[in-house]
This record gives sequence, C-alpha cells and structure tokens, in this order.
Amino acid sequence: MRQTFEVTGGPALGQSNLPLLRGQMKAQNLDAYYIPHEDAYQNEYLPSAFDRLTWATGFTGSAGAAMILMNSAVLFVDGRYTLQAAKQVDSKLFTRESLDKLGPFNWLAKQKLHGKRLGVDLELVSQNAFEQLADAASLAGVEIVPVETNPIDAAWHDQPPEPKELVVPHDVVYAGETHASKLKRVGASLLDIAADAVIITSPASLAWLFNIRGGDVKCSPLPLGRAIVYATGNADLFLHPVKVNDALTTHLSDVTVMPMSQLEGRIAKLKGKTVSLDPALASAWFFKTVTEAGAKIAVQADPSALPRAIKNDVEISGSKQAHLRDGAAITRFLRWLDSEEVQSGKINEIQAAQRLEQHREELQGLKDLSFETISGAGSNGAHCHYRVNEATVQVLEKNSLYLVDSGGQYLDGTTDITRTVAIGEPTQEMKERYTTVLKGHIALARLRFPAGTTGSAIDAIARQPMWALGLDYEHGTGHGVGSYLGVHEGPQRISKMPNFTALEPGMIVSNEPGYYKENEYGIRIENLQYVTQPRDIVGGDIPMMEFEALTLAPLCSRLIERGMLTPDEWIWVDRYHQRVLKELTPLLSGEDLEWLKQACKDL
Repeated sequence: MRQTFEVTGGPALGQSNLPLLRGQMKAQNLDAYYIPHEDAYQNEYLPSAFDRLTWATGFTGSAGAAMILMNSAVLFVDGRYTLQAAKQVDSKLFTRESLDKLGPFNWLAKQKLHGKRLGVDLELVSQNAFEQLADAASLAGVEIVPVETNPIDAAWHDQPPEPKELVVPHDVVYAGETHASKLKRVGASLLDIAADAVIITSPASLAWLFNIRGGDVKCSPLPLGRAIVYATGNADLFLHPVKVNDALTTHLSDVTVMPMSQLEGRIAKLKGKTVSLDPALASAWFFKTVTEAGAKIAVQADPSALPRAIKNDVEISGSKQAHLRDGAAITRFLRWLDSEEVQSGKINEIQAAQRLEQHREELQGLKDLSFETISGAGSNGAHCHYRVNEATVQVLEKNSLYLVDSGGQYLDGTTDITRTVAIGEPTQEMKERYTTVLKGHIALARLRFPAGTTGSAIDAIARQPMWALGLDYEHGTGHGVGSYLGVHEGPQRISKMPNFTALEPGMIVSNEPGYYKENEYGIRIENLQYVTQPRDIVGGDIPMMEFEALTLAPLCSRLIERGMLTPDEWIWVDRYHQRVLKELTPLLSGEDLEWLKQACKDL
C-alpha cells in the first residue's frame, strides 16, 4: 500500500520535545522561537526530515505555525484543523489560536516583550513572512535573531536524513512543451523588468520548467533543488549529485547541472546584476544572500508560476484521460460502498481507504496517491482534513454519512475528488444539507464569467445557498491543481481570501463546497474543472469563459432532496450523470456497469 495508518503526531511529542527545544533556545540565548510549518522549499507536504512543527507540537496538519516562549507556547491553525489540533496538542503546554483570523504575527504584535530575543531560521520563512514578522517584532519590542543553527535540528537527535531521490525526465509527450522552450519564455520575461537572472526556489516550478520529476516529497513528484535562469534562456540547475544519472544528464544537455553545495558560490557571481526573486516563495535567506553578494533585487512573482498554472492543450488532454481512468476506479469503489457488505455497517475507514487504493492500483500508470486519503465516517467526516489512523478509525455505521476525499498521480495528470455517500438510511437533515452543498457546487459549475475575474470574486456564489440557511464552511471553495505535480497549486484559487490572479483558459481548479456538523458528520462534493476558452453569448456584449468538469463519477442520488432543486439544477445533475455514464461505459463491465446505469438515472 502507498499509505499507512500508523498513529502520528499527538500530545506526547510536545510533552517530550518542547523541553529539548527550550534547552537549545537557552543555549543560543533566545527568549522565543518562531516555528513555521513550511520547510526551506516552502512545501505544503513535508519530507519527514523537515516536519519540525510536528516534532515540537504533535500537530500534523498541512498548515500552521507556533511561537515558543520559555514559559508558554502558542499553536496557530486554520479552520480546517481546529478539531484535529484539539486532539493532537497538549492544552497544558500550548494555547491554540486562529491562523487565518489572528495569526502569529498579529499575535506577536500584541505582546510586551521588550528586550527579548526572538529566534528565526531565515531559510524557513519567505521574505514576505519575514517582513511581517519584523514589523510585529518591532511593535512588541523584541529583537529578531537569525539563528545559525536551527534549535529544533540541534535538539532532534533522531531526525531523518534529507531525501535525495533520483530526478527523472518528464517526457514532452505529457508536458506538451520542451524545457528549452520554457527556459526561453522565462528568460524573455526577465527583460520586461530589466533583470539579468531569476532564482527559482519552488520545487514545483523547477519540475515544470525543466520537465523533470522527483520523489523527495510524498504524494507529489517533486525534486528538491534550486535553479538560476538567465535572461538569455541559459540555466544552472542545483541538485544533490546522487539525484543525477546519465538519463537526466542527456535530457538536460543544454543546462549546467551543479551540486547544491555550489549554489551560494554561484549567487556570489551575480555581483552587479539584477536578480528576480519572488518574496512569497523565496526565503529571507535568499534575499539576504543576494544582497550580500552585491546584486540588486527585482521583486517579481515567480515567472514560471502562471505559465505552469495555465495548462496547454496536451496537459488538458492528458488530465482528461487521467480523470477518465480515475473515474472508473472511483465508480468501482462507489459500487462497493453501495453493496450489502458495506451497507451492513461492518467496514471501517481504513478498510475503505485500502479498497479505494486497490482500485486505483489496478489501473495502469498510477505513480502515487496525490495525498493521503481522507476517509471519514460519521463524526470523523466533520474533520474536513481528517487523516484516519489506527487510533481514530471508526466503522461506517448504518444510517450515517461517509466522506471520502482522494486522488491519484499519473504521468498525464493529477486527480482529486470528494464524494459523500449514505450508509444505510440518511436522515432528512442529512439530505437537506447534502442538497444545499450540491446547489452551491452546481452554481459554481454553471458559472459564466468574463476575462479578468478572480477566484475571490466568485467564491460567494458557491456559498450563497448555505448562507441563505445560516451555514458556511471553514475552507476555500477551490484550489489550483498541477499536471502530474502538486494537488494544491497556485497562484489561482477560489476562496474568501483576496486573490489577484485572474482565472485564465487552461487553469484547473477544484469546486468543493462542504458542510461539517461537529461530532456528527461531514459533507463535501468536489470535482476538478478547467477554465474554457471565452466564447460569444447569443445576445451578449462580451465573450464569457466557463468551467468544464474533468472529474467523472456519480453523485449520491439517495442524498439529493429533489424538491430543493430548481429545474435548471435538475438538468445540470442529469446532464452530468449522462456524460459520466457515456464516458465511463467503455471502461466498466458486469456489475460495475449495471450499478453505474442505476446511479446515473435521470432525476
């Protein structure tokens, strides 16, 4: 299996490791220490060697931060992880605060710490985050101290080694554009800001730009490394030598591949040059090192991020094929969920996750899961990013809901789908809440919008049916998705949080409104969709873009309260199911196909 269900995190980690961390803080003459979730590459999903926040606190979520003082500590988590953090973190050692509403920097600004020393590892915080930290420290009267040795690394005696998996070429058959062409495009973009070079710090950008993939990050085919791309289109790529073999050398014959140990020396040679850095992605260490090298910094968004987000025709075609195969696996799983074996209430969350993984594994070309399966039965489904383990596992009990959020990594695309199904007979409330979530999903799926529209401008459309009933959900409505890359990809997103990146044709985003009733159940309906080319509307003045669904799998009709849907919403559900049936029929047979025909019957 590609995932395990061992217990990770938990209060014991904070209980044992917080004293060790404070011992190192004392040795370095620090009164406080800031722990971001991110590693030096600003990864969301971390290699175990870099999972410092979990080591210090016991919290295993994919977003968070902590402030450690000598006599107190604060953990910051967002709304997705409120319930999880309450279980994983010792409340006697840590107070918990909101990551998105207060955050560590606003919290710090309100403290009175005059004359105290706050340690920070410049390699782990982006320049933007460091500047916010510095402003907050000034208000609190605390001195920021860049640490030479990370005190967690010094205290973490059994810290795993940094991953150094082989880096492999990603065939242009899947990429749709050669790396030489991409390098020229990025190099040419530097001329617009009169920059001589850009330092690429994001592993996802590295993978896209050089048409390479790696295995350093679980569930994401990312190679950890760095690159310097010049306005000429030439490039230096920095990787640990053990990651490089003859196949990669041949693939990158036009690129200078160098050991990671030579990165700082190469930056020193940029003296007198203008160097582009993205303050949202590049760590404060890069800004400091480039400045000390005597180079001028041009602040600019990663020039490969937007081109990476706008998928070309080959990538969209590949994503469609990946979702088609993935949809067949999901459908076989949904048929099993509807069987007497499961509906009897004897199967647990781990068995369900394993069954789904088995169906994906039977497909040809599965490279990995795109994230660890969220398999939430009953009250566990109310944890929107719940990770099942041997300590929390529950049975899919009769007369309850089961939420499953999962995805696969394939050479031609990355998938992410959530379905909520009824086990036994759902209550009237469950059906009404499910249908309300579905109405929000449909509203976004049917949307037409003009050029220049951002995700934050349309987020409320998916929430409006819930808001009308006094309901809401504490996560974004949609995130970008890579092409055999990260399942969470920017710069576009659909959420309440301000986002200034306009949605453009070829961008892939999720559509995933939800509802979560603490201690009872969770509901989420998620499809991936891509932005279409703008087209003229009969009688209209300006062309409009739309979303086209990539995800193909039936919805749970038993949970749809038909009387709550408008005729247009009925039509959308029926047309979606007709498409699912038509496209998946060639991939299914026997009981699976017969079940699909029933699941896709018109409302």
